[in-house]
Amino acid sequence: MVSVITPVHNSEKFIRQCVESVQNQFYKEWEHILVDDCSEDRSVEIIQEYARKDPRIRLIQLDQNSGAGVARNKGIEEAKGTYIAFLDSDDQWYPEKLEKQITFMQNNDYHFSFTSYDTIDEKGNKLGQLFKARQRVTYNTALFKNPIGCLTAMYDVNFFGKQYMPEIRKRQDYALWLKLLKKADGYGLQEVLSSYRHTSNSISSGKIGLLKYEWKIYREIEGLSFLQSSFYLLSAVFIKLRTYIK
Repeated sequence: MVSVITPVHNSEKFIRQCVESVQNQFYKEWEHILVDDCSEDRSVEIIQEYARKDPRIRLIQLDQNSGAGVARNKGIEEAKGTYIAFLDSDDQWYPEKLEKQITFMQNNDYHFSFTSYDTIDEKGNKLGQLFKARQRVTYNTALFKNPIGCLTAMYDVNFFGKQYMPEIRKRQDYALWLKLLKKADGYGLQEVLSSYRHTSNSISSGKIGLLKYEWKIYREIEGLSFLQSSFYLLSAVFIKLRTYIK
C-alpha cells in the first residue's frame, strides 16, 4: 500500500481536484491521509464528505497552526503503507502516476524515486512549463539545488524506515530528500505524471526568498561549514537567476 500525505490549510478551492486525482489512480492500494493545519474555510467539511464515502481517505486535524512540515510529519507518523508519497492540496496527479512509479521502483529495486511534472494555473490550464526529472540524483548533486518536486517523490519505508521532515516552515521537503540520499540514490522516472499548480500565493513567495531556509538546511541540519554553505547557496542563487532570466 502507498500512503499519500497531504497537508491542508485553507484549501477549499482546490482540495476536490487533489483528492479526486488520488481516487482516480489506476493503482488502488493506497490510503490518503489529509492533515488539516487549522483551516478557516470549508476544507475540513469537504474532506469529511469524501472520507464518509471512501474509507481509504483519512482526515487528521492539528490543534494549532504549525506549518506544512509538522502536518506532513503527522501524516507520516500515522501512515501504514509500504511506500510514502506526497501531494500538496493544490496539486494533482495523472491517473497512472502511482502504478507507473511503483512498477519503476520494484522492477529496478529502487527505494527512492520521483518523476517529471508540469504546471497548471488556478483554473487547471496547462502553463507549458515542464520540469524533467533527472535520471539519477545523489546527495552531493542535490546539495547544489533541490532537484525533486515534492508532489512526485516516493520512498520505501521497508528500506528507510519512517523518515520525517525537519519542522521548519519552508524547504522541509528538500531537507528530507538530503536525508534519504545519504542512504540511497534517488532515481527519476522521465514521464510527466503530476501537475504543480501555480497560485497567487506560490508566485508571490518567490524563489529567492526561500534561500534563507536553504542556508538553515546547509548550516544547521546538514552541519556544513560556513564556506561549504556559502558555496552551495551561491550556486543555488546562480541557478535560480539563470532560470529566471530564461
